[in-house]
Amino acid sequence: MASKRIVLAEDHAILREGIRSLLESVPELEIVGEAEDGREAVVQVRELKPDIVLMDLSMPNMNGTEAIRQIKQRDPQVRVIVMTVHKSDEHVRAALGAGADAYLLKDESRRDLLAAITSVSVGGTYLSPKICAKVVSGYLGRGSAQGIGVGWHALTDRERQVVKLVAEGRRNREIAEYLCIGMKTVEKHRANVMRKLDLHSAADLTAYAIENGLVVR
Repeated sequence: MASKRIVLAEDHAILREGIRSLLESVPELEIVGEAEDGREAVVQVRELKPDIVLMDLSMPNMNGTEAIRQIKQRDPQVRVIVMTVHKSDEHVRAALGAGADAYLLKDESRRDLLAAITSVSVGGTYLSPKICAKVVSGYLGRGSAQGIGVGWHALTDRERQVVKLVAEGRRNREIAEYLCIGMKTVEKHRANVMRKLDLHSAADLTAYAIENGLVVR
């Protein structure tokens, strides 16, 4: 396997250090950057141009699913391996729908991680052996036709940010301050989101976000 540059996105320092130590023992792999949240991961990928990103899903500021989506939009050639504790159908579909090339559970072995890296390095994919068959078949059967499909992809980047902030329990004023926009603009974005996703309340929006792995509760 040719030498591969890797960015490691994981918000827990101890886990990051452990994964780094594991991968540094492989001569063909080089950790060129580390990120503590999704936003930082997107920046690191843009600046460092790695071959592979190891991405956690549950991270502050921007979760892994949205980080994957933004990374793939900027550079589809970057290979993304999800490393997570989440086994649910919703999380798998959301991550793969965002563009992840591999989905690995954190309780897998070193051998499985290296197998995932080898597979994506040659253009392949990899799914954790511990993900049950019904999850995989469910994703393949539904593809992008359901779940986070057409409605989500119709949203603008700003509208997606608003969805996540509403689902996290932020009020309109907090969202406006966080995004540095006006209250009326926030209200307009919320109305557009509700219309595009055919939702009717903040509770509906929160449920949609959780079911599709956009936020983790």
